[in-house]
Amino acid sequence: MAERSTLAVRDAVRRALADIGPGELVLVACSGGADSLALGAAAAFVGPRAGWRAGGVVVDHQLQPDSAEVARWAAGVCGALGLGPVTVRPVRVGSAGGPEAAAREARYDGLLAEAQASGAAAVLLGHTLDDQAETVLLRLARGSGARSLAAMAPRSGLWRRPLLELPRAVVHASAREALASVGEAPWVDPHNADARFARVRVRESMGTLARALGPGIAGGLSRSASLLRDDADALDAWAQREMDEHASGGRIAVPALAALPRAVRTRVLRRMCIAAGALAGDLTHDHVATVERLVSEWSGQGPTSLPGGIAVSRSAGWVSVGPAPPRLRAPDVPPTQE
Repeated sequence: MAERSTLAVRDAVRRALADIGPGELVLVACSGGADSLALGAAAAFVGPRAGWRAGGVVVDHQLQPDSAEVARWAAGVCGALGLGPVTVRPVRVGSAGGPEAAAREARYDGLLAEAQASGAAAVLLGHTLDDQAETVLLRLARGSGARSLAAMAPRSGLWRRPLLELPRAVVHASAREALASVGEAPWVDPHNADARFARVRVRESMGTLARALGPGIAGGLSRSASLLRDDADALDAWAQREMDEHASGGRIAVPALAALPRAVRTRVLRRMCIAAGALAGDLTHDHVATVERLVSEWSGQGPTSLPGGIAVSRSAGWVSVGPAPPRLRAPDVPPTQE
């Protein structure tokens, strides 16, 4: 009889993939750590009983000397747990955004490439309730809004996170049981103890916060993320309706914007900027706040330039978003003749 922790992980996988059809392939993203191996073992158990196929993909970030060996080992353990096929996909990590962001981007790119190559219907990620809480805490410290504080969604396109409501301790207990059956132990990434990374520092601080505020802090932060996601979804849907109704050709009437709550107005303006060519990741709170003042604090100010080569301006009762005009150059003036 499986332990309660293993039953909880299997049930979470079963519920997260209830819509997957017979014969479809589901990939488990596996690092060799306890979270992903517990997820892999559960998928290998649930998949055949639900009628879908459970495979795996191990991303080799190539950031450590023995990364290829670890990736091959992880793939072998996944196979021993019942996943198949299991693929190792090496990726090249850049430097944009810092080491954590660059590694994350490379990892998701690798997972997406493997999912597309194999025709997978979903990719399972092993994030737990504790991971969610740490993400919320990180973003709180950065002054994030509701959408960012909503943190990781249980489902987003190909990505599924079945374990978001399960504590890390439960998932790790399930991993120990699964790995004992194949005579293995999870791999511990040395980067998980490297205080250079913000995620590691936040993880270490959670113990201090739990002692100061009570052991339910991780669950509380995770619940806040879920509540904020509902709010952000509702506000985003409202903003899209307003944009569909009032925005056209890159412009929108000022009275239509002024009638909206600020939380919706800023979302409309942000969406218009992105539609005009601004990269979502480059638009900061300060950028959007400056654009919003064209409506709420209008005093005749000129166009606002934004990343992506676009500008937002107000004229004759309209806010317009479009390509920024080329900078004016001072005319050449011949030297004065003596």
